[in-house]
Amino acid sequence: MKQANKLIDKFGRQVTYVRMSVTDRCDFRCVYCMDEEMTFVPRAQVLTLEEMELIASVFVELGVSKIRLTGGEPLIRKNVMGLCDALGAMPGLEELVITTNGSQLGKYAGNLKSAGIKRINISLDTLKAERFKELTRVGDLAKVLVGIDAACQTGFEKIKLNAVILKGRNDDEVIDLVSFAIEKKIDISFIEEMPLGSISSHKRSETFCSTDELKGIISKRWNVISAPVSKKIAGPSTYFKVAGTQSRVGFISPHSHNFCGDCNRVRVTAEGKLLLCLGNEYSADLKVVLRKYPGDRQRLKQEIVNAMELKPERHYFEHNNDEPDIVRFMNMTGG
Repeated sequence: MKQANKLIDKFGRQVTYVRMSVTDRCDFRCVYCMDEEMTFVPRAQVLTLEEMELIASVFVELGVSKIRLTGGEPLIRKNVMGLCDALGAMPGLEELVITTNGSQLGKYAGNLKSAGIKRINISLDTLKAERFKELTRVGDLAKVLVGIDAACQTGFEKIKLNAVILKGRNDDEVIDLVSFAIEKKIDISFIEEMPLGSISSHKRSETFCSTDELKGIISKRWNVISAPVSKKIAGPSTYFKVAGTQSRVGFISPHSHNFCGDCNRVRVTAEGKLLLCLGNEYSADLKVVLRKYPGDRQRLKQEIVNAMELKPERHYFEHNNDEPDIVRFMNMTGG
């Protein structure tokens, strides 16, 4: 049986970054993330926070240095701050970060920083209240803006906005979103819509907006320095400095500029599936091991190590295809 202290796939890439979904539920229903009528995982099938902590600790033993908590919306999970505190104090974990829709930050920003979270990503696709309600179906922009201000005042090392741009829906706000980030002295990343789950709100082939198009829009207003800014720990964003400001603009381009070659990431869903690639269904079921062999760290570790053989070389998203490449929705995948 293969033994290892590091997670290295068959293409020689070492996994050092885990995105862990604490819930598939959310207080928003964003049009690119969920369908209007969603069926969520029954609560009994969702990992307990203690199970998530155990999985995280085993990953750290295997050389993972960065964990990102995601959802759904992670901050609506009951008692999630206990998990944040446990992971923030975990020996060997160099970086604990979180992605949130911002709705709960007014309440939790200070607690997150106290738990050891130094960097935070906040989803924000529009600065127009009515449009925000349309894109999220239920969200309140004012509450998110209060959350962003709370995060800025709390003093995280880095705050980054994430924006998914859809042609005909919010592509007229690219300049406004960058200006907002510059005003707040924070970063922003633009994300190409990912074809996960079958949605009814729009045709993806018609709303797709590429990184190159976004760069062209931004470059008409600002001098965007072409050399990517170096990052402490690799992720899918390619960053560029906006000259004369404290802000960076990032681009996550799963369609137009595939970032698979140096992928160092895997995902754990709220129900315990270890997803080896965002754009494939290859997975291992960690919950089966956890519940059949409670507390057996070695068996869990071996399951994770063996799963590295399933990690594919790349994904094959097709932006001109209205049929989803993957049937699971983004909220199930974990950010």
